Amino acid sequence: MNGFDLLLRGGLVIDGTAGPGAARRADVGVSAGRLTLLPPGAPALSRETEDVGGLVVAPGLIDVHTHSDGVTLIDGEVGRDMVAASVLQGVTVEICGNCGSSLFPAPPERLAGMRAENRVAFGGDVGMYTGFAGFAAAHAAVPRANHLASLVGHGTLRGGVMGPVDRAATPGELDTMCALLDRALAEGAAGLSTGLIYTPGTYAGTDEVVALAAVAARHGKPYVTHLRDEMSRVEEALEEAVEIAVRSGAALHVSHHKTAGRFAWGRTERTLPRIAALRARGMDVTCDVYPYTAGSTALGAMFPPWAFEGGISALTARLADPGLRDRMRLAIAEGVPGWENTVGNGGWDRVSIACAPRHPETEGLTVAELATARGQDPLDAAAFLLLAEQGEVTIISHSMIEDDVRRVLAAPYSMIGSDGVPKPGGRPHPRWAGTFPRVLGHYVRKLGLLGLETALHKMTGMAAARFGLTGRGVIADGAHADLVVFDPDTIADGATFADPLAPPAGIHSVVVAGRTVVRDGAETGARPGSVLAT
Repeated sequence: MNGFDLLLRGGLVIDGTAGPGAARRADVGVSAGRLTLLPPGAPALSRETEDVGGLVVAPGLIDVHTHSDGVTLIDGEVGRDMVAASVLQGVTVEICGNCGSSLFPAPPERLAGMRAENRVAFGGDVGMYTGFAGFAAAHAAVPRANHLASLVGHGTLRGGVMGPVDRAATPGELDTMCALLDRALAEGAAGLSTGLIYTPGTYAGTDEVVALAAVAARHGKPYVTHLRDEMSRVEEALEEAVEIAVRSGAALHVSHHKTAGRFAWGRTERTLPRIAALRARGMDVTCDVYPYTAGSTALGAMFPPWAFEGGISALTARLADPGLRDRMRLAIAEGVPGWENTVGNGGWDRVSIACAPRHPETEGLTVAELATARGQDPLDAAAFLLLAEQGEVTIISHSMIEDDVRRVLAAPYSMIGSDGVPKPGGRPHPRWAGTFPRVLGHYVRKLGLLGLETALHKMTGMAAARFGLTGRGVIADGAHADLVVFDPDTIADGATFADPLAPPAGIHSVVVAGRTVVRDGAETGARPGSVLAT
């Protein structure tokens, strides 16, 4: 009889499929990084056996939307709690490269400049890579506890080929972007992402994105989009995404679907039926969602796109000019065609400072409160902070309502993504440490919005199928040995806006590639994670 490396006995296996028999009593054996299911109590030898009676054994959770591309690459700058927060909530695969921003690919001559710009987005020197293989090698040199897969960012492609300029791509430039994307997808990147509210992605027209999405379609990989507007023009932006998918032939995945800002509250009552109707007609369209009414992004994103042309150094130069700040103030008050305008849809009092490394005393304040403290107009206070921090300021935007969040969570085609932005220091959004236990504890157990099998399917099997993670997201004979074991009666998020990295309750253990990386809610120190090619 062959022995196992690890044997989990007595648990309730929820296998990630959400089909008949998805939940059943079984023992789970782990050997050489693969799984075997056994009848309860079946004779078996194992080097390590755990009694998990009363607990759920599920596939490792898949966070389909993160910005964790470089957090483990920042040497000596990131606290252990920041790096550990994801795996401590049971996440065994993170999908990064979202919202049009990835750490590859870039032409060799642009690496240095793009590496400097990355500091603002990722909070440290995370590098920039010519292709997926270099990105994977960088992570292999700094082992991680869980796995990472990456999309290819359209903004990265555009910035690498054209620079941060507000104009259409020439045919030659678009050909170069398509070639870079084609190579990265062939090497193992998981799909194409856009962030059409962020520069330089916002400078691109629909036709440019269609051409790139067609490359993803040829590889059988999805087009993943942060819509051009998630606020007052969210329905129009959704239709653009649908057009891109139809014309390109790519499957469509809408990132962190929301209807944010006071002019869009309640619009999920129209966007979700539209998605459902498209699916009923045979279109391959899905979305993801995080279980909070606040989002998080860079403070610079609160300013009109023209202010960003030329990159972060150009933005800070413009912010130093009182006349140009007045133009920005007017743009926020009156709007700019095609621009989401977060502040205009909400207000500076709904934007709080999450991370300002050189001015930690401002963290937790709203921009309106900072302005009052400084005796300034809110835009001038925001400009002061961006100048003082050289653009490195992250914010939290309280822009949604609970009814919309619940509708998206309950949609049968939605998955779960934290949209976590792990950067050094500050008060990050609690979603990086709390998303998955919050869904399972608050929305499943407490509110009954979802059944446990359905919620886990969204976090596992459905996510793996969407992003081409073969052999993951399910518990089945021969599947990869990525697992989470938790107590369904006590699992809950601990992270709050005041204490954003507090660990969850109820996580018993987490297994990655057959090795236990979390035991009794604490890391073991094992680092078996890798960058996954799809």
